[in-house]
Amino acid sequence: MTEQILNRAIQAQIRHGRVAVTRPRGCPQIALHLFDPSVLEGPLSHEEAAAVVAEPAYWSFCWASGQALASYILAHPASVAGKRVIDFGSGSGIVAIAAALAGAAEAVACDLDPQALTAVSANAALNEVSVSCCRDWFGRTGQFDLVTAADVLYDRDNRPFLSHFLAAAPQVLLADSRVRNLEDGEYCQIETVECRTWPDLHEFEEFNKVRIYRGARAGMLTA
Repeated sequence: MTEQILNRAIQAQIRHGRVAVTRPRGCPQIALHLFDPSVLEGPLSHEEAAAVVAEPAYWSFCWASGQALASYILAHPASVAGKRVIDFGSGSGIVAIAAALAGAAEAVACDLDPQALTAVSANAALNEVSVSCCRDWFGRTGQFDLVTAADVLYDRDNRPFLSHFLAAAPQVLLADSRVRNLEDGEYCQIETVECRTWPDLHEFEEFNKVRIYRGARAGMLTA
């Protein structure tokens, strides 16, 4: 039933679109319902392309930064173990799922798109973990130990979220392939990873280099 709901969401943009269960190359430990590229026998029609641009189903692709951050968390479970974690702009939910798999006390996926949260729930079930959902970042409840976010700074208007994240929790793990320098002293780069969006959108090579940052409130940041 959930897969049918996701298929209908895709088909609102691409008539013959559908999702399929796949494992992103950058984080194969996690299975996800993602757009099935095998349905494309040629270029999108003008109407389909316009629909994709107007209301992109971000949740139906696993972006490079999400894979890189999820993989980092799985390789460093102590970064989330026993913590209450909220993932901002969760999309497919891969980062929140990774946090749950790595031992987070609670993993919360936050996304404005209700279809994304449907995908998160389906993907969490696929990986046999529990992930809570939150549609309103400013309506979140309770205290958090860690904020995670991947590829949410593509719009400069989103830069204030760097401070919002640290107001919400004492620590942040952030991954981004669009911004080379955060220009924020409360964040330090800890790793660089080569990764591609899955399914592959053949983006410019510069967008396949993901930078992972750790953020902490003033006076707490260590390299």
